[in-house]
Amino acid sequence: MAKKARQRISYVLELPNSSPGGHRLGVNGLAADSDNAILYSGGRDGVICSWDLNVDAHDAKPSVSDSSAPPNGVRPKQTTRFRTQTVAHTHWINDIALAQNHSAVVTASSDLLVKLWRPLGTAARDEPATIGRHSDYVKCVATPSQDTPWIATGGLDRKIYLWDLAGGGKTLEIDVSGEEVTEKGSVYALAVNANLMASGGPESIVRLWDPKTGKSIAKFNGHTDNVRAILINGAGDTVLTASSDQTVKVWSVTAGRCMHTLTMHNDSVWSLFAGDPELGVFFSSDRSGLVVRTDVRGTDGELDDGLSVAVAQENEGVSKIVAHGGHIWTATSRSSINRWADVDTSADEVLPESFRQHRTLAKAGRTREGSLSSSAAPVQTPAVNGSSKKEIPLKSILRISNTASFPAVASEETDETPPVARKGTDILSEPMVSIIEPMHLLPEETIEGQFGLVKHRLLNDRKRVLTLDTAGDVLLWDLVKCKPIMSFGKKHLEDVEPEVNTLEAVAPWCSIDTSSGTLTVVLEQYNCFDAEMYADELAAEEAQEFREDQRINLGKWILRYLFANLIDEEIKRDEDHRHKLNEGVQRRIAAARANPPTSITVPQPLGFEPSGSPVTTPKANGSQYPPQTPGLSIGLATPSALTGVLEEAVTPEGKRSSQLSRPSGDKDDYFSNAIHSAADANKAPQTPAAEPASATPAADDKTKTPNENGKDKDKDKEKDAKDKEGGKPGTPFGKKFRMGMSFGTKKLGRSASTTAPEKPAVVDEKTEEQNSESSSNHEKEFDDSFLGVVQRIQNEYEKQLADTPDKPVETKVTPSLPNDTPVLKLPPGTKVIIQEETTGGSAELYRGTVETVGADIDIIEKCSPLWLGEVLLLNAIPQKDPVKVSFVLQPWQDKLPSIAAADGNNRLNANRMLRVKKILAYVAERIDPAPEGEEEAEEDPNALRPEEYLELYCNDQMLPNTMTLATLRAHVWKGGNDIMLYYKANGRKEIPIPPPQPVAPEPPAEAEAPAEPEEQATAAAAAATAA
Repeated sequence: MAKKARQRISYVLELPNSSPGGHRLGVNGLAADSDNAILYSGGRDGVICSWDLNVDAHDAKPSVSDSSAPPNGVRPKQTTRFRTQTVAHTHWINDIALAQNHSAVVTASSDLLVKLWRPLGTAARDEPATIGRHSDYVKCVATPSQDTPWIATGGLDRKIYLWDLAGGGKTLEIDVSGEEVTEKGSVYALAVNANLMASGGPESIVRLWDPKTGKSIAKFNGHTDNVRAILINGAGDTVLTASSDQTVKVWSVTAGRCMHTLTMHNDSVWSLFAGDPELGVFFSSDRSGLVVRTDVRGTDGELDDGLSVAVAQENEGVSKIVAHGGHIWTATSRSSINRWADVDTSADEVLPESFRQHRTLAKAGRTREGSLSSSAAPVQTPAVNGSSKKEIPLKSILRISNTASFPAVASEETDETPPVARKGTDILSEPMVSIIEPMHLLPEETIEGQFGLVKHRLLNDRKRVLTLDTAGDVLLWDLVKCKPIMSFGKKHLEDVEPEVNTLEAVAPWCSIDTSSGTLTVVLEQYNCFDAEMYADELAAEEAQEFREDQRINLGKWILRYLFANLIDEEIKRDEDHRHKLNEGVQRRIAAARANPPTSITVPQPLGFEPSGSPVTTPKANGSQYPPQTPGLSIGLATPSALTGVLEEAVTPEGKRSSQLSRPSGDKDDYFSNAIHSAADANKAPQTPAAEPASATPAADDKTKTPNENGKDKDKDKEKDAKDKEGGKPGTPFGKKFRMGMSFGTKKLGRSASTTAPEKPAVVDEKTEEQNSESSSNHEKEFDDSFLGVVQRIQNEYEKQLADTPDKPVETKVTPSLPNDTPVLKLPPGTKVIIQEETTGGSAELYRGTVETVGADIDIIEKCSPLWLGEVLLLNAIPQKDPVKVSFVLQPWQDKLPSIAAADGNNRLNANRMLRVKKILAYVAERIDPAPEGEEEAEEDPNALRPEEYLELYCNDQMLPNTMTLATLRAHVWKGGNDIMLYYKANGRKEIPIPPPQPVAPEPPAEAEAPAEPEEQATAAAAAATAA
């Protein structure tokens, strides 16, 4: 079975006061439905919005009125109205297009997906459907016409795909890898008609393709930077391209070359739009925010005689532009969309007098007509409602190209006659207009957006995060409760952080993403279960009792309640499945009671010799039968203390964490071992002697006779007695601390030979069992997904029925309980997303909410990862070795007894989550042990706890009792070596200090005794042999 791509779980927190009606981040895509007067927009927040334009009939033609100075000083009323929206993507929407007679909106996104949304009618309530997928960001989408059944997309994966709009998938694939540099083949611009497709990108080459076969037709070289936008005329013989080299080029497909280079922009040209199929009028926008209308109608191919007008000036770069009904809409990096009045360039009367005569002379020169009487006569501007139509200012007219003849700049006080027209190849020496004044400085209308998140800071506890939105407001969020918990108003994020941050060090368990304007939390399998917090630090929503020092796994906690409805649905399905199985069990039991057996067959014991009688009655003492309690035999053969064995080694299954059988507070909680060497710690996991009966073959019961078992009991009793005497250095403290924690040293070279004879047999037995299990499991394969966990559980039911057909099947679905994952009431609208990692990013496999995950159980079972099913249904997290911290414990100024071992070693290591009070408890156990005979007595409730009469210091700073080793290392010790810790008494309890041991005098040096005769003879013989 092929290995699946790595999958991850994300959830998106709802913004406060969130309501539909606008984007939260910049807008990248615009498309206008001219038939229904609807504007569609796609934003960086992954949202598609639709707007009613309410364009009146009298607005159908462009005007030349200046919106910066509205009549009577009154701004036009808001005419655009919000229709509906949908969250289509988890990343930026880079482009949108309309298809199928404007009934479908197709989007290209950085989440690698191409989606189709039908916003009209009842289908508007449906989620956008995925019709295609790239392996990297999808940058552009193009449709040939409104009646074609396919659409084309291009992306950073250097591929162009044609997708079936009916959901049939990919119909054509084109590889656009760069010739010299493969990576430069990324597709940033795409245009298509029925017979021609053009693409461009960082390679600066415009490539032409046959959309029917995918074959290359031609390529155009000429641009010197990224090609950002492309248009194709209706006939398919002219291609218009815009580039970051600040030019717009006109290419002839039949001639195979560039015909004109237009230079009306002084910055990178980002967008092109044309409502005219023949490209007689087109719009362009650039990085500086300038919006230009270019009219080349009536130039007979001499585009130098065309007209370019600076229509509007945005404050930011214009990424997309569309025009309809005498209006222009612009999209920028802001969440709002501006509407501008278009300019009518069809009539000469709106042009400046000097430029109007220049155009007339140029036209006359092209037609070789010598008489200028009719065409050169001054044209009177017609009166409209008693007033003259306003002219296009000369400063708003741009030089269309470097080769265009441009009239001299006439001052406002004088009337200078422009020079006669020259050939298009002649460059005039007249002064040019240096300062551009767009026709409109303010938009007619602004479609307001909403505020989105643009910055975040994860706090030290890794459970809270600060965010800053586009309005400048700072919010504090709880990532586990999935809601904001505090607002700080308009402040700097850096000023608020010190106010709310805490002195903690928690393992990374999630990543935060605000690129789409919302707070998205991403959980990966490799680290989402690394972080824990103590239960006594929780502000639980419901009262719950916890054990002392119990820890809560943050990743498991949030997953448990993100998918709470899914778990409930799985439990219901499991109950229905077991009910059907148990009905068969009940029928078999009823049939057995109705037809009881007439005789009972007694199994023959081992070594039993049948007699001549067919029926043999066993003897009363039962000596013919072997022991029938295998668990008891294993327990008797297992040492009771289990010193030197890591708790992780005593797991029900070798592949799973101990979360299955006990809460997190009981896991390898603290120190690795009881003053053992590192060699002991490494060998310990190989001794699973304390595993349940299922972990040891039943055949072991027969390998030991009752006499041997009795000897084992005696050995265990002797061992326990030695442990109580304290003579064994491996168990230096009392029973109550051995149960809750264990310490370990890093002193190397210490032997662990006492356990060596037992290990080979245990390892061999485990290997045999694993081999038998693998051979049995090989018979049936399960899906490598959430569904595979369900299949395994149901397979266990079948095995149980096969082994014990008369025993009812009990559930094996064991989600975590509230005492392990306290109850959370998450907002029902919290989005839950399952993604799959690819080479180019993350592709969405599922999107729902906390409320809908139960209804989407079938989809989630198929697309979610196996580890998620194990966490939710089996309460089993992926096994991972705990991170340990090394430290040295010493008495403060030697005023208390030392806890060093007999060899002077006081170097220890422990779980990074160990608290200071547990270290003090360990110290108290060593320097203030309970008197003999009182270890088993009940503790005095009035007795002082170790943290009440002992203190721990690091770098001359007294440590709080709840501080963990991880926090201590990160914020107090601030180093990479072993942490130096010093313990001292605070005087609340008298601690006896043992008198110093007298130092024995060294014996005087004695002269070497003469060798015995026998030794002398042996030495002489050896010398002779050597000679």
